[in-house]
Amino acid sequence: MSEKEKTEIVFEIREHLGVIGAYPTGWQKELNLVAWNGTPPKYDIRDWDHDHEHMSRGITMHKDEMKKLVQIVSDKEF
Repeated sequence: MSEKEKTEIVFEIREHLGVIGAYPTGWQKELNLVAWNGTPPKYDIRDWDHDHEHMSRGITMHKDEMKKLVQIVSDKEF
């Protein structure tokens, strides 16, 4: 296995759930279900370019973590 294969990140967006925000550059902060490096998909929040080829750092969450986040946000008054 080459060094590139060891460090290459493989991802598949299994389901696009929504856009949280958009930037003048064309990038968008999105909530998606993403499978990283062949693992089961997780909820994922990060910025993506228009073609989903480049991404920023983000956060991934398992289903139970996402449920807790939704509960926390729904209990909060903004």
